[in-house]
Amino acid sequence: MIRPARVALSAALALTLAASGAASAAAAPPSAAVGAPAGAASWAADTWRSMAAMADPSTGLPADNIGGDLSPASRARYTSPTNIGAYIWSAVAARELHVIGEREQVRRISRALDSLARLERHRDSGMYYNWYDPSTLQLLRTWPENGSEVHPFASSVDNAWLAAALMIVHNAVPELRHKSDPLLGAMDFGFYYDSQARGPDVPAGLMRGGFWSEPPPGCSTKGNYQHRGPDVYYTCHTYGSFNSETRMISYVAIALGQVPPAHYFGPWRTFPDTCDWSWQEMRPVGQWREYLGVPVYEGAYRYQGLQFVPTWGGDMFEALMPDMFVPEEQWGPDSWARNHPIYVRGQIAHGMDDAKYGHWGFSPASDPQGGYREYGVDAMGLDTNGYTSDEERTSVDYGFAGCEGRPAQPLPAAYGDGVVTPHAVFLAMRYAPADAQAELARLRSQFDSYGPGGFYDSVAVGSGTVAKRYLALDQGMIMAALGNLYGGDVLRKEFTRGGAERFLRPVMRMEEFSVPAGQ
Repeated sequence: MIRPARVALSAALALTLAASGAASAAAAPPSAAVGAPAGAASWAADTWRSMAAMADPSTGLPADNIGGDLSPASRARYTSPTNIGAYIWSAVAARELHVIGEREQVRRISRALDSLARLERHRDSGMYYNWYDPSTLQLLRTWPENGSEVHPFASSVDNAWLAAALMIVHNAVPELRHKSDPLLGAMDFGFYYDSQARGPDVPAGLMRGGFWSEPPPGCSTKGNYQHRGPDVYYTCHTYGSFNSETRMISYVAIALGQVPPAHYFGPWRTFPDTCDWSWQEMRPVGQWREYLGVPVYEGAYRYQGLQFVPTWGGDMFEALMPDMFVPEEQWGPDSWARNHPIYVRGQIAHGMDDAKYGHWGFSPASDPQGGYREYGVDAMGLDTNGYTSDEERTSVDYGFAGCEGRPAQPLPAAYGDGVVTPHAVFLAMRYAPADAQAELARLRSQFDSYGPGGFYDSVAVGSGTVAKRYLALDQGMIMAALGNLYGGDVLRKEFTRGGAERFLRPVMRMEEFSVPAGQ
């Protein structure tokens, strides 16, 4: 069990979370002008049905996934901090969309918070480990599906999604603050912050991927950035790519006042255009700028006639999941406001024009052939061995002009069985509403892609194979998108009231990406 919230963190929390009745930081969503499509009400009701079916009736915690028929027997026997956060913010969205009433919202979130308080956590950081049994609340040390050993790991990004949900509860469900605030107040993201990751002369560091409290197999580095309690065993990597879902760690930590706002500029937009970085997908274009004393290479990639800041793997989840909570296009008028629409256009161009699937929307999801896999647009990701859009893993390699050892390879003559996931389309709906609505209509009319819990998780559009199951994370992204688009940007409003508005918005307004306006 976690010890009571520390005084210092509780005081910081009181300063950074909004007081009741504070004004909204985010403007009304663009959907107010275009109107909700005819299917929006059923999308929300059906998607919420899957979230409710995943919740264990005794603990209120969701399973990681459930079968397509929503049978309780098909619930996974494991869950994560991200899954729990997704369930909580989905309940807030469902209430705002009038899918459930206020009483049910409070009951469901209250039960989940009670269970969160009982979960075993890392004592000195207040962080949750990655995997628990949602029915017994036990920390998993043996994987329930195959009996393999689990080494408890406290992921920085998974804890960030849960913290975001707790911040939303503070503002959206004030009657539950007495339960949510102590949990959030104990979470110290400074435990992940390596202030020296970019060297002693750069006044901004990077976030570690997470840590183990016990020595794990494989690579780890022993340390304790907060010098509180015993040393932990950090991942050997830090998160160096900013256009990724991992930037949510930075958003939460800055909003809570736990790392300096200058950290916003620590991660790379692209890596520099020198041969020292010639492993990245292509040679970027751009220039160096400086913000708050931090040198930033404002690099960009080019694909299908578009210029944009890439993600790590080239998928929609990385690009747009943090945008569900932070109004990036409003707070970053010369950065995200330019990049997000172009990134969506690149994904559409890949599916419709380059790969010629007749469909688009690429993001990590269930593999229709079984299991789980990362999908994306390889050309739109930093990683040379990035995520691909088809089952055959058809990749590209543009080389790195001017450097030995990285000649460009011929582009693919054709692509295979492309895999699209509806959650990617819902994430894109803010920036391409007509295209997104048309794609969802195609998926539903051409495939057996819709069940009692809404859209199934993915479709292999060449073979027509459908992954008939629901994932808490993916359904949670759909609920978040719908809650924002047709519920007055509810999750953005409730996340940003307080520290995000105070600490995060000013630094976001400073930056200019190497993305031309008006593409």
